[in-house]
Amino acid sequence: MSEKIDKKNEDKFFYKLMVYLVSFIIVAGILGTIFVIQKKKNEEEVARIEAIEEVTKETAKVALTEKEIEELFKEHKTEMVEVPATDAEIEESTKADSKETNEEMQAVVDWEGLWEINPDVYAWISIPGTSIDYPILQHASDNTYYLNYNIDGSYGYPGCIYTENLNSKDFTDSNTVIYGHNMKNGSMFAGLHQFEDSNFFAQNNKVYIYTPEEELTYTIFAAYIYDDRHLLYSYDFSNEDVYASYLREIFARRDLSANIRMDMNVTSEDNIITLVTCMSKQPDKRLLVQAVLEK
Repeated sequence: MSEKIDKKNEDKFFYKLMVYLVSFIIVAGILGTIFVIQKKKNEEEVARIEAIEEVTKETAKVALTEKEIEELFKEHKTEMVEVPATDAEIEESTKADSKETNEEMQAVVDWEGLWEINPDVYAWISIPGTSIDYPILQHASDNTYYLNYNIDGSYGYPGCIYTENLNSKDFTDSNTVIYGHNMKNGSMFAGLHQFEDSNFFAQNNKVYIYTPEEELTYTIFAAYIYDDRHLLYSYDFSNEDVYASYLREIFARRDLSANIRMDMNVTSEDNIITLVTCMSKQPDKRLLVQAVLEK
């Protein structure tokens, strides 16, 4: 009887031992598989990082500095608009014959040269009294592309002056919205902040836009701080009533920091441009400078 019990206990012992061994083998197999998968992931991650670093190195080789980009613009504009040094010079510049200025500026824009660098260039904007004197670009599909990419295709600041494909390129829309960074070195659309000064606003009121086909002259009628809403999504400017209401809203502003030419009459039959840039240390605010096309 005792021999049978011992035999049974021995069988139970070997059975448990086999269960433990099988369990160990299964767990070891699972852990091994996890280790192999993780190792492969690590190797892929290392390869991905190395690839990114390689691309970054290559980009760094061709990317231009802000100064080089400014020089590039100058190469395709043989004469830049000078910034008057005194109030008298500013006033004299404002009174200059606009037609003569337009013809001179149109003649010196090297369109072919610009298109060789980037075919997305379609216009040029110049604002007397400021350093704003740049090509305007529009990407066919990515409306934020030129917020982050330079005219030469390199990534980073200062980006470009650009419009979105929500606007046509012939400036026939009721409101063409043009964007540019507020660069600390004063480049791009940083010069728009000069229009926050009431004296500067009173003495400077022209924006010139040049295309390969024509010269457009605009008169500035408003400069004010706004929220960061997307204007072309927020307002249907193709709707005459909406557009008229929007214009009334501008002239009804009572913000002390806003500069509005109340003696001007801008209606829903007019075409305007809205120049947009950021406010320093106010990420939810934008500076808008608006001008109406002279007929």
